[in-house]
Amino acid sequence: MGDIMKKVEIGDILKYKYLENVLYNPTGSTFAYNVALADEKKNTYKRDVWAVKDGKPFQLTSTLEASVSFWENDEELIINRKAPEDEKFEGTELYSISLSGGEAKLWAKLPVSLGNIKKISEGLYVSTAQIEEKDPDAYLDSEEVRTKKKEEKKTNLESDYDVFTEVPYWGNGSGVTEGKRNALFIIKRTGENSETGFELKRITDPDFNVYDFKVDGKKIYFTGAKASVIPDFYSDLFSLDVDNMQIENVYDRHDMGIESFEVVDGKAYVFALDYKTYGINESSYLFKVQYNELEKIEGYLPSHSRGNSVLSDVSLGGGKQNKLLNEDGKPVYYTLSTVEDHSVISRIDLESGRVQHVLDLSGSILFFDIVKDTFVLCYVASDKLPEIYTVDKNKLGTVEISDQFHYTPPRYIEDMRQITDHNSALLENVYVAEPKRIDYRSEGLDLHGWVLLPENFDTSQKYPAVLDIHGGPRCVYGEVFFHEMQVWASKGFIVMFTNIKGSDGRGDEFADIRGSYGSIDFKNLMDFVDAVLKEYPCIDESRICETGGSYGGFMTNWIVTHTDRFCCAASQRSISNWVSMSYISDIGPYFGPDQCGIAYDDYFGKLDAKKLWDHSPLKYVDDARTPTLFLHSDEDYRCPIPEAMQMMQAMTVRGVETRMLVFHGENHDLSRGGKPMHRIRRLNEITNWFEKHI
Repeated sequence: MGDIMKKVEIGDILKYKYLENVLYNPTGSTFAYNVALADEKKNTYKRDVWAVKDGKPFQLTSTLEASVSFWENDEELIINRKAPEDEKFEGTELYSISLSGGEAKLWAKLPVSLGNIKKISEGLYVSTAQIEEKDPDAYLDSEEVRTKKKEEKKTNLESDYDVFTEVPYWGNGSGVTEGKRNALFIIKRTGENSETGFELKRITDPDFNVYDFKVDGKKIYFTGAKASVIPDFYSDLFSLDVDNMQIENVYDRHDMGIESFEVVDGKAYVFALDYKTYGINESSYLFKVQYNELEKIEGYLPSHSRGNSVLSDVSLGGGKQNKLLNEDGKPVYYTLSTVEDHSVISRIDLESGRVQHVLDLSGSILFFDIVKDTFVLCYVASDKLPEIYTVDKNKLGTVEISDQFHYTPPRYIEDMRQITDHNSALLENVYVAEPKRIDYRSEGLDLHGWVLLPENFDTSQKYPAVLDIHGGPRCVYGEVFFHEMQVWASKGFIVMFTNIKGSDGRGDEFADIRGSYGSIDFKNLMDFVDAVLKEYPCIDESRICETGGSYGGFMTNWIVTHTDRFCCAASQRSISNWVSMSYISDIGPYFGPDQCGIAYDDYFGKLDAKKLWDHSPLKYVDDARTPTLFLHSDEDYRCPIPEAMQMMQAMTVRGVETRMLVFHGENHDLSRGGKPMHRIRRLNEITNWFEKHI
């Protein structure tokens, strides 16, 4: 007899190493990255910094909790320290650590909480930081003045109130945002003292929000817009000459939303859109910026979705998803893209718009960097937890992309070299269910999904099952290791998941379900379940459970009000009422009307309550019969907690079995980035609910 295979357990969340933010040094001889690990006692994550030189990983920090910030030079890495909870300092502490060894040394102690930091030249840096519009230069205050302001605020009871005059007034993961702006700062080294040897200068106006910035020689290019009372989709492009500190308008017509941009040798390229064809979720086009005009690069078609939309619950902080290179005198943009059910690295010639898929793998490339001819990337497969890999781009072929939607099956890359082994041992002698693909047709669409089968699967037995629905809706499931699904398979469930209309990776037309929530998507899901039952008749139809979060939570609420075919359901961070969601959520005033089919020009016009209500599961709650568990977080401002409260109360008073769990101090990202013990409690609650009702 062979060895008994171990099972994937709920508590494995505490064992996984979560890799983040891989970053090459200037010459490409070394790269650094973060390793996050759950701290069960403190119910948080601890982060260490690692580096790889000559193909060998080594740990740079252990006692100092910090994350990679930027490279000062080839041998000196600047890391951002996370202050302990009991420490009162509210600014940024940067430490320098040498690849040659030795302890990290305090490099800079700055009185603002900095965002992304980039080096301009020796002793000169640029970053963003959050400011208060009413007190934009508080960073210049002495310690005495800061203390005085805090005391005055307490005396005047100002800390007891929030005053809202703009929308949104809060943001998921960032709390109250009223009056807070993202400003651009120049940081200049003036001496060796870490606390007094730096000069900070705010560049942008107090009422201006900076969205992104890039360094091009001695110029800083940045996008942003003046703060507004209602959501503003449009942004403009500016440049700052660091020699004279003058800001110039590069594109200021304020008629396009600039999603991202690149600058090389003074030439600016933007990925931008006007939202008028496919609404909020529309893909952007590529433009060259010249003389305050956008010149559309016709060779570029948004036939793929830039960015990685493949969902996973074994990653935390992420990392770089694009990189600009100069190849043979041409600006070339490498970016992660989503193709149907997996992520690829695409190559875009910014002059011609020509798109090629360069690194095309089944599974998900979480983030990457590239220097010269070498990619370094974090990759997760169906049977592998995330690890760092390198691959020589000269050994890769390319796939030309010219159609509106062009799909090629992912390829196995033999030349990919696994560099790290942070997680490999965790799956040794562990049963990991392999995704089994199921193709089906629904509403005129060719679709596919997968099932995960329990260990020692036997067609002569009867099995319970779980349907798991992804969020977004413009996200995708793929052939990646998904912890929660593997847990359910280990407990004897057949797990099924699919990408229905509205999902990413197949172009804008496929992703567009505005005004169709609860119709074609609901039919696609039910047809998928039917296809799975046909392929696996050993599933007990009376013991099928269902769950989903965000959009998947909406669909869960819709399902329990439109069919009784599931024995129970778990609705996570859901939407039940589009009227209330639209006027509480941080994205609600535009996302709600947009997704319910209200025209772009009328998002903030007349309240079309009928359309919003017709797509609301709460309207149909009289027909609900399915025992339903609701899970929500009290700081979820994306799908705020009243959405679950309304649905739970309405079902409970109508005699339906319900249970609701509220997580304090968590937001919309609980299942992916919540505190470790909260994530364990969440998965225990769902699993126990399923096992109770099968």
